[in-house]
Amino acid sequence: MDLKVGEIIRLKKPHPCGSSQWEILRTGMDFRLKCQGCGHQIMVSRKLVEKNIRPIKKPTK
Repeated sequence: MDLKVGEIIRLKKPHPCGSSQWEILRTGMDFRLKCQGCGHQIMVSRKLVEKNIRPIKKPTK
């Protein structure tokens, strides 16, 4: 799966703040994702992201 820094992705389950959109800040074996609702950052394994991803939105920059 080809994901790049700056892209906005949507995951299957929403964050507790209610948002299900995440910005990719770092890629590799793990992803650093930033919640678009509250700004919380998390590290998630690539396997988990690829399993739970929904359609990709392109960056707005």
